[in-house]
Amino acid sequence: MTLHTGTTSATDIPSAASAASAAPATSTTEEKLGWLVQGLLTRTPGARHALVLSRDGLKLCSSPELSVDQADHLAAIAAGIQALSHGASLQFGDGTGDVRSAMTEFYGGILFIVEAGEGAHLALVTAEEADAGLVGHNMGQLVEQLDGHLSAPPRRT
Repeated sequence: MTLHTGTTSATDIPSAASAASAAPATSTTEEKLGWLVQGLLTRTPGARHALVLSRDGLKLCSSPELSVDQADHLAAIAAGIQALSHGASLQFGDGTGDVRSAMTEFYGGILFIVEAGEGAHLALVTAEEADAGLVGHNMGQLVEQLDGHLSAPPRRT
């Protein structure tokens, strides 16, 4: 996969409708999500892996470079971080438990996580030198494109 290394303008970013219509007509929801996730990777310099997951840690869609095990592991990590962030918001925020985003910097990269619809999250792993502002902007645009089209209600046991 070749990543775009230049600057990104608003005209470079496909809409959800155009990205979905460019996918084959027989595409499943997961394939359409995959198309949008791939677009996020392409237009975000330094982006390595992207994943859409349910609140309880189930992978809904991931970038193709992640193996099944890696995607499942990243989904579990992201869900855990979001759960901890929810607790921090309840205790130290406005009491609603709402979390805008979480970011974890580690040697070799950064993990960004944002809410992506009812019960869903978007996670993005980038290189250390990625521009956090641009990453957040691009993730926010993708979430807006997904608005109303993505929900992951809690599983019932």
